[in-house]
Amino acid sequence: MTTALADWKGVPAPTATLLEGRFIRLERLDPARHGDELFNALEGPGADPKLWDYLPYGPFPERSVFNDWLNNHAASSDPYFFSVIDRVTGQVQGILSLMSIVPVQGRIEIGHVTFGAPMQRSPKSTEAVYLLAKYAFEQGYRRLEWKCNNGNARSKYAAERLGFSFEGVFRQHMVVKGQNRDTAWYSIVDSEWPAIAAGFEQWLSDENQTPDGQLKGLVECRS
Repeated sequence: MTTALADWKGVPAPTATLLEGRFIRLERLDPARHGDELFNALEGPGADPKLWDYLPYGPFPERSVFNDWLNNHAASSDPYFFSVIDRVTGQVQGILSLMSIVPVQGRIEIGHVTFGAPMQRSPKSTEAVYLLAKYAFEQGYRRLEWKCNNGNARSKYAAERLGFSFEGVFRQHMVVKGQNRDTAWYSIVDSEWPAIAAGFEQWLSDENQTPDGQLKGLVECRS
């Protein structure tokens, strides 16, 4: 589709250091403040044994190797990493990033989503993605991407539940940990975001979040 964008001037690169939500807050990754709790969340007792299956790094049985990985991430501007902190307990429970950042085109991706077991399948994981998506579109980005290994059923399900549209598969896109990766591509564009954002807001609202769970699912809140 061709659309005239004569006044397009690009958008700024991410600079946020704190994004506040109801259940969690996102803080710019700081190994000195977040490292101990993050290692425990991702590699400690009760950690998800499948967490690293489709990521290009991990697992990290040695803390020194984890520290090197974390320090490299913290120093990076692309990917631009955040730690996820539970607002009730103050504990760090995961990380995720904005990445593949192309301000001149208004294109950005959410990736490196790595949540400890207590965050998975919880309002906290949904809100973490919502906060990054909201920030990206508020900055003026036109396109938000989600990519994953085409064999990663959990990530593909999450993308569609979160409102991303499937765009296709790049066959033989990468070699990861000695294995071929076909990559599934998903996106949200700016014209779609208001309706998707409204669904997130309804799903996260006090009226929908009860002690017994959610009254409506996220997909239902968008319909």
